[in-house]
Amino acid sequence: MPSASETGAPAPARLGDDEFAIRVEDVSVTYRTPLDRKPTLKGRLTRRQDSGYREIEAVKHVTFDVRRGAVMGVMGANGAGKSTLMRTVAGILPPVSGRIEVVGRVSTLLSLGVGFNRDLTGRENVMLGGLAAGLTREALKERYDEIVAFAELEDFMDMPMRTYSSGMYGRLGFSVAVNMEPDILVIDEALSVGDARFRRKSFKKMRQLCKQDRTIMLVSHSLGSILDLADDAIWLDKGELRMQGEPKAVIDSYADFLGVEEDAVTMDDV
Repeated sequence: MPSASETGAPAPARLGDDEFAIRVEDVSVTYRTPLDRKPTLKGRLTRRQDSGYREIEAVKHVTFDVRRGAVMGVMGANGAGKSTLMRTVAGILPPVSGRIEVVGRVSTLLSLGVGFNRDLTGRENVMLGGLAAGLTREALKERYDEIVAFAELEDFMDMPMRTYSSGMYGRLGFSVAVNMEPDILVIDEALSVGDARFRRKSFKKMRQLCKQDRTIMLVSHSLGSILDLADDAIWLDKGELRMQGEPKAVIDSYADFLGVEEDAVTMDDV
């Protein structure tokens, strides 16, 4: 596989200690997944259960910095390691090697429902999420109405979240993440939640956050969103960092690699 230098991209520059909000240094993440086969009696008797698993190298020796107050776009095909990397940056998954430094309070919006307890009400989940993010009860009370209003779920907050639709899950998750006033916001495909009207509303909110000097890592298949919002971008392929640089240059290389033209369809969902 070509390295970053072979794609024409310079090696990721290292920032000074007072410049970075996120520093990822030679990080690798490996996890085990079960093979799709049934255990046998012979396997149980011979204690060979380990043969029913395989190791997946999801992230391989990735290094980059995110500047304080910058928006970093993250692109790559399905299975490229984007979500694994985001969970590692957020402290959910430990790396098997390398190190990650994060300076500031982090708020995350990862896959649908992550961080929510389905048996609790929406109100209870918002309160628990805010306390886990380090907010006081007084601060949560001040922001609660704003969170609910943005998610447009005023009539559902005292219902268990197991009764919510996927769209309601996504709207509340997005609203909680962006209204916690984090120093660093890690978002994985969050701009696609809800209907078209709510997606426009979410994109507008993201623009506001970008102007507030927040540090943001944004994973998206919408290359147009990365082009519009990001100051810097990285492209992952099969767990490896293929390129880092100015968003338009990275998008051009990624689209060329995929063999697609940058038209309205590909810029919206690749």
